[in-house]
Amino acid sequence: MRALSIIVILVVLMIPLSPAFASWHWSSPWEVCGTQVIKKGEKCDLGLESKKEISKPSLKQIQETTKSSNITCTNGLELVMKLSNGKPACVKPSSVEKLIQRGWAIHVLPDYEKNENNNSVVFTTGSFEVDNKVVQYSDGTNGYLSKPSVEGNFPGIIMIHEWWGLNDNIKEMAEKLASHGYVVLAVDLYEGQIGTTPEEARQLVNSFDRTEWISNMDSALSYLDEQYSPTNMGSIGWCLGGGQSLQLALNNDEMDATVIYYGSLVTDSEELSSIDWPVLGIFAELDQGIPPEQVNEFEAALNELEIPNEIHMYSDVNHAFANPSGERYAPDASMDAWQKTLEFFERNLK
Repeated sequence: MRALSIIVILVVLMIPLSPAFASWHWSSPWEVCGTQVIKKGEKCDLGLESKKEISKPSLKQIQETTKSSNITCTNGLELVMKLSNGKPACVKPSSVEKLIQRGWAIHVLPDYEKNENNNSVVFTTGSFEVDNKVVQYSDGTNGYLSKPSVEGNFPGIIMIHEWWGLNDNIKEMAEKLASHGYVVLAVDLYEGQIGTTPEEARQLVNSFDRTEWISNMDSALSYLDEQYSPTNMGSIGWCLGGGQSLQLALNNDEMDATVIYYGSLVTDSEELSSIDWPVLGIFAELDQGIPPEQVNEFEAALNELEIPNEIHMYSDVNHAFANPSGERYAPDASMDAWQKTLEFFERNLK
């Protein structure tokens, strides 16, 4: 029976079609919508997940553009930027931390766009009026100094910028922190240069010898000590500056408090043993470059050394969540972190 059916089908296929029959074609009442089949005429509504599923493969996107902001990694991969040449790359989330630590990759962040409303609302000011000025704290290096207008002996704080450089956002943060009763010197690790795009920031990071940044910050400490004789000294930094805040603590024993906002960490107990004062750490749960596991190791090492510490991991936020200029900005978490920062400095510097 099967053989007979096949013969019939073959015979039918060999019959010449009449002109009228040949011009006829079958029209399906269905069409494809993403990964679904719907009736023709119905609205094709692609949800976020469907869009991800049918987006171009990561490698294809990277081949078509060199701008990281145009890339959407597929298959659960994480977007990073190669430190050496600025090209985007999609890697496994589990590899991000190692690649950043090895200096192969850096975070991909949105372009810097100043947002004054975010700053003024979330990062509250204190009761002091402040005076601000540009000062030269070492040969050829200028920083931004903010201090209470009234005479008095106040604690000093070294503030270290993100990978963008000493921009208006950092200067505003210096003013706000100074209004709570501190002499704040925002250092400049880029010698007056500022980046506004990830590519510009990457080039700046690559153009300096990081070992020289320690002497840069040491000079800032010496300047504050000589000019204002602060009662105590602390440091604070975000992102690149967060890592440098920790480096300052590891290389200068004149500190009294260290604040790290999602900066590169050291988890080796022997290295951390040089710290003899409280540490505040602010981190993001979704940060693949400084994942919760590494933060936990850092905290465990501090505890083992009996170094007083407060480590806060904010859920559902990512690296740079406290930067009001970026898409990752999280107002509620930023406000809480700022309040914890003020309370920490109040307890340990005053």
